[in-house]
Amino acid sequence: MRTAVFFSALVLVAATLVGAATAEPPSAKNASNATNASNASKTFRAGIIGLDTSHAIAFTKILNDPNAPPELAGCRVVAAYPKGSPDIESSVSRVPDYTEQVKKMGVEIVESIDALLGKVDVVLLETNDGRPHLEQVLPVLKAGKPVFIDKPVAGTLADAVAIYAAAEKAGVPLFSSSSLRFGKTTLAARAGALGKITRCETSSPAHLEKTHPDLFWYGIHGVESLFTVMGTGCQSVKRGKSADGALEVVGQWAGGRVGLFREGKGYSGVATGEKGESKVGAYEGYQPLVVEIVRFFRSGQPPVSAAETLEIYAFMEAADESKRRDGAEVTLAEVLAKARKAAGQE
Repeated sequence: MRTAVFFSALVLVAATLVGAATAEPPSAKNASNATNASNASKTFRAGIIGLDTSHAIAFTKILNDPNAPPELAGCRVVAAYPKGSPDIESSVSRVPDYTEQVKKMGVEIVESIDALLGKVDVVLLETNDGRPHLEQVLPVLKAGKPVFIDKPVAGTLADAVAIYAAAEKAGVPLFSSSSLRFGKTTLAARAGALGKITRCETSSPAHLEKTHPDLFWYGIHGVESLFTVMGTGCQSVKRGKSADGALEVVGQWAGGRVGLFREGKGYSGVATGEKGESKVGAYEGYQPLVVEIVRFFRSGQPPVSAAETLEIYAFMEAADESKRRDGAEVTLAEVLAKARKAAGQE
């Protein structure tokens, strides 16, 4: 792939993703112009829910750095509610140390989500366990605070549906994403550097947590890269194993396009399009994601649409259903319909 093609595409990446992914109607854009302009120079007090993930530490270091670049200036973590998960050992063991670490960065520790909401303008929901996310986000939405929900967005597809429905009803902006979405070559492929994508394969670790669907816990990273390149339109999946025994999920997209996620030791992938192919799926640190989070807080416009995120989680749930059916093909429409019914949305 010619390098020049990538760099020309990258110039338009941010505008392409924010505009296309959210698909905001022109009338809504006009109505929000004044708000966006005032938010451009506004400072934001950020609060964290959940101190049981390294993301909480990394994000606080980035946002509270006195030498933060202009795109991150004016957004500082000021308070945190540390509660993690009582039945996931990695969560229980991390909270005390991570609490001390954020306190050293000037963050106040509070005793409840309600107490947190009285001190902040925006929220980072970082609880590593996706199961309490619905319960935790509801008071945030009621308070009208824009919120970023770290992966996994929820512990079930039904809860993910319920979260986005609640956000829409409350009129509060919300989004969720893995940091893997914002790798340069991954974004370039999405922006058209390879022309129309016909096939993409991505790989990431896929450590399992028995309380969550298999890919929700860690495979989400590689799946997020896959959907960043492929976009929405996945119709069905089949789950199996690669030649070396690794977990493998093959998705069929509309128009005969194919997307494949495979468990691996690192973060990688290859996208093939009408103009050639390129590596995608690289991990480039947390800062690109944090920049997008701050832009979101300022604009109120999620860089990833609800529809795309819910399709990602439907893909992963369908992969589990395929496993339960011994590798049979499962449609995303089927698992989404079931989840919407469980969430009371049908």
